[in-house]
Amino acid sequence: MADVQIFGLKNSHATRAAERFFKERRATVHFVNLAERPMAPAEIRRFIERFGLAELVDRKGKHWIDAGLGYMKLSDSELLAKIERQPSLLRLPLVRSGNRLAIDRDEAGWKEMLSQVL
Repeated sequence: MADVQIFGLKNSHATRAAERFFKERRATVHFVNLAERPMAPAEIRRFIERFGLAELVDRKGKHWIDAGLGYMKLSDSELLAKIERQPSLLRLPLVRSGNRLAIDRDEAGWKEMLSQVL
């Protein structure tokens, strides 16, 4: 059986879709609500190393636009600090199963996570 960790927000449609996807397939889901607890630095680093910081940020999302960040030049450390305070800036959910990672609504990646366990 697959063991999956989902980082997201309870009010995010994509996060709820990921939870539903894995639960329907009887995977063990460990949900981390980023509104209550920020990601550990090592965990976020794992996603950054795989996808790059630019890919993790939802630059077209409402929260990015409303914060006026499209007009700002931020260093990586400043951007990480903003993400920690406002996780809705990320392309959620962030999903991890073992060494496999997926961001956003990546059903193909989710299916691959499950197929590697079987």
